[in-house]
Amino acid sequence: MKHWPSQLFPIILLALLAGLSFWLQKAVDIGDSKHDGKARHDPDAIAENFVVRRFDDTGNVKYRLTAPYLVHYPDDDSSELQSPVLISYRPDAAPVTLTAKHAKVTAKGETVYLWDDVSATRAATPDRPEMVARMPDLTAQPDVGIAFTSSPVEITQGQSWIKGVGAHLDNNTSTLVLQSQVTGLYIRPRTKP
Repeated sequence: MKHWPSQLFPIILLALLAGLSFWLQKAVDIGDSKHDGKARHDPDAIAENFVVRRFDDTGNVKYRLTAPYLVHYPDDDSSELQSPVLISYRPDAAPVTLTAKHAKVTAKGETVYLWDDVSATRAATPDRPEMVARMPDLTAQPDVGIAFTSSPVEITQGQSWIKGVGAHLDNNTSTLVLQSQVTGLYIRPRTKP
């Protein structure tokens, strides 16, 4: 009974040292996490004249994205492109080409934001002339096959034209729906003799 305090002293000392070591490790970890650079929006990669192709389940090219200049940011895994060209392909349908002066691609390429002189062009077919839609901005989801905008849109096809505000383009069904304030002029194409 007389020696208990002297036997507990090393145990208490070891527990105190363990607690102090734990506290010191936590204090050092907090200081390191602020200087790792992950919170900054700095580029980690630059690509010039790149081409990205996405294939469908049958091995056919679903869409192709090209641009002369790309900057990638690691913090949100996004990329900014200059003069992008996004071409969507569908069997038995004319390809649809989206162009702009600038674009931002989100992580995994799910969404492409295009802005500044955006155009959506459906190539000409034997039955119909080329159709071109122009707008200031457009959001495209190439895997889903849709694109949309809430901005003014001007569409031309041959000599016909149509204007409106807001549009939804569905490449799966080859439809383009204008949302409001729609006006236009339709000129029936001449039949070939």
